[in-house]
Amino acid sequence: MKKTLLSFLASFALFSLAIAQTEIKGQVNDATGQPLIGSTVLIKGTNIYALTDENGEFSLQSPGSYPARLQVNFVGFKEYSLNLASAPSESLVIQLVDDLELEEVLITARRRSEEIQKVPIPISVIGGPKIEESGSFNVNRVKELVPTVQLYSSNPRNTTLNIRGLGSTFGLTNDGIDPGVGFYVDGVYYARPAVTAMDFIDIEQIEVLRGPQGTLFGKNTTAGAFNISTRLPSYTTGGTVELSYGNFGFVQARASVTDPLSKKLAARASFSGTQRNGTIENVRTGKFINDMNNLGFRGQLLYNPNSKVEIILAGDVTSQRPDGYAQVVAGVVETKRAPYRRFEQIIADLNYDLPTRNAFDRKVDHDTPWRSNNDLGGISLNADIQLGEGTLTSTTAWRYWNWGPSNDRDFTGLPVLTLSQAPSRHDQFSQEIRYAGDFSKKLSGVFGVFYLSQNLKTSPYHTEESGSAQYRFSQSTTSALWATPGLLEGYGIRTTSTLESVSSAVFGQLDWAITEKLHFLPGIRFNYDKKDVDFNRVTYGGLETTDPALLAIKRSVYSPQSFVANVEDQNWSGQGTLAYQFNTKINAFGTFSTSYKPVGINLGGLPTAAGQPLLELAEVKPEFVKHYEFGLKTSPTKGSTLNLVFHNTNIEDYQTLVQTAEVGVNRGYLANAEEVRVLGVELDGSVRISPTFSLNAALAYTDAIYVSFTNAPVPLEETGGEFAFKDISGGRLPGVSKWAGSFGGEYSKSAQFFGKSGNFFIGSDVFFRSEFSSSPSPSQFLNVDGYALVNARTGFRVKEGFSAFIWARNLLNKDYYEQLLPAAGNAGHYAAVLGDPATYGLTLKYAF
Repeated sequence: MKKTLLSFLASFALFSLAIAQTEIKGQVNDATGQPLIGSTVLIKGTNIYALTDENGEFSLQSPGSYPARLQVNFVGFKEYSLNLASAPSESLVIQLVDDLELEEVLITARRRSEEIQKVPIPISVIGGPKIEESGSFNVNRVKELVPTVQLYSSNPRNTTLNIRGLGSTFGLTNDGIDPGVGFYVDGVYYARPAVTAMDFIDIEQIEVLRGPQGTLFGKNTTAGAFNISTRLPSYTTGGTVELSYGNFGFVQARASVTDPLSKKLAARASFSGTQRNGTIENVRTGKFINDMNNLGFRGQLLYNPNSKVEIILAGDVTSQRPDGYAQVVAGVVETKRAPYRRFEQIIADLNYDLPTRNAFDRKVDHDTPWRSNNDLGGISLNADIQLGEGTLTSTTAWRYWNWGPSNDRDFTGLPVLTLSQAPSRHDQFSQEIRYAGDFSKKLSGVFGVFYLSQNLKTSPYHTEESGSAQYRFSQSTTSALWATPGLLEGYGIRTTSTLESVSSAVFGQLDWAITEKLHFLPGIRFNYDKKDVDFNRVTYGGLETTDPALLAIKRSVYSPQSFVANVEDQNWSGQGTLAYQFNTKINAFGTFSTSYKPVGINLGGLPTAAGQPLLELAEVKPEFVKHYEFGLKTSPTKGSTLNLVFHNTNIEDYQTLVQTAEVGVNRGYLANAEEVRVLGVELDGSVRISPTFSLNAALAYTDAIYVSFTNAPVPLEETGGEFAFKDISGGRLPGVSKWAGSFGGEYSKSAQFFGKSGNFFIGSDVFFRSEFSSSPSPSQFLNVDGYALVNARTGFRVKEGFSAFIWARNLLNKDYYEQLLPAAGNAGHYAAVLGDPATYGLTLKYAF
């Protein structure tokens, strides 16, 4: 009996010990002894985890075998690890150490991975998660996060992407000049501004470089560059599936999957689809227009034959079919033309009135459909080969762009311009070879060669066609012959043109460590450009007549013209930068650079004199840029950054757009202003106030003026006056706010949701800008008032598993204009590109 009792007691003790060893208990505190609620406690390499409760306590199932590794995480604290040789015999007490250091931001702007605070270039970086969670799925939305970026788009083709107010002409696009802001995706240069309209697909990071970057990038960039990196294939299987729903019928689906195909080959496939109902009502048709209808695909193959070679084959296709980009009449200016030539008198004579005089009623009655068929795509082959202490990179790419538009350029329900279409086909081929690395202990840098060929042609031709009401808008005399039935109805022009261009360059930049703290960075670039244009425009339709007076009226509206232009130019440019590191917290730099924007050719038609085109205006002189800036990049504390930059840019022979009263000069024509100057100050910073709370802010002051432009077009309100041109020297450049800024913050806290540990977060961003001119020549009327937009987001995120978040853009439903532009013919009315009203939605995401 005694033996049985002893045996039972022994068995019970062993059983109790086994039970005790099935749990690991403990408490997680901060340095002050306060419990950290919601800390993640994990047995590394297993699915065994727990979250600490309101007392900071946890209880974990014991692993099946020992030794084991215990890992503890909490946002804002350094990760804690503990090796367990066996099950602990008593409750653990774990203390986490604050970690307020900001996550190190690495960039590739100088063709190598570097910490952003150590690079002597003003750069703004936006990570993929911020892009996704804030609903910033294209460049037009990202601009709200970078105050120095301006983007104006009346449709994908007519898009202006500028940095610090410089880059491309403001207003309607003319294909005969090059953009001044480079747009790169995974090292491939995208030549067409329409690319800014496409949805981002699987973005890792966006770097926005400010100022000339011609010694670092293949294509010359006089104003800056967008350097976009996508997520690459991985040798570990993974992926994401994301679905978003919002108001205005918004639906967006995105997915990406990556998988190893072999030990040396991996693939990644990504998809994005976006649909949204329109925000403007066409009262004539009863349809809501300005919708979204976008599809995009991207595929990549990664091949690593050995540890020193990486080859990536990538292809992408984007198709957009919106019923959109309609502009709304925003106002009427009384020009200096005779009363019968002013808008109000014209529409009264035609017994017509606008459906509303308030643009924010979002109503139009346009009689020509708006269409913006936008197709882009291409294929690229990128090879990175480690040679010595650096990397040799070859990037070969072919891209295309197909554009199929329809516009109502009179912005009314009257049959004035019944057709305004410029369908085009663009093909480009580019090749860049560069080497970046260390040449000695004190010398590093990058040098390369670049080649770009482009072919842009009408597909099959561009069309401008008059309707029955055209005669009143074009009427320039009181002759009754203008009202001749059918005289201008169906009368128009068809233009066929081709533009073939070649741009090649040799470029390089060194980084010489004179001392450990003082660096000198010289750079140089040689550029060669050649452009050949064949332009032919013919008239058609209208009343068949031999009456000289009627023929003269027709020719005054549209006239045939043709020309052939062949231009070429070459140029040397360069830069010099001194960078000094005072200590680990303060870096300073100063840069002087020259840059160059290639010669241009007018490709939208030329103004006429006595019915003949002014051929001397076909060629547009190249821009010559002188730029200097001084900057400080600091890290005042381990959890903060504060950067300050002063910049000044002078441009001789600035390429600008001239609006003209001639309907037949499609999209205006190009000319040179003698000199412009842009100077400003930029301040940006970020701070991690606590382990769970961080803030970021940016502020930009920009003063942009025409130093000398003595022969500029008159503004809209002075059309028909004594002079056709005006000296606007000292006037401000269009599209530039003197003040712009952004402010954002996020609070994040560890928690558990649907059985997964992650972070609950809430964040908001505010973007503001002061008023700006929306006319190439300063106008009293074409000015956009300043505005501020509030965006917000909240939700739950995990690295793997189920995430959900709610987002809102323009939360306060602010009515604002993005751009104002006069109607064709300058009768006095002007239209607006409206900013989106308040939009909000829910995003569900699963990552594996």
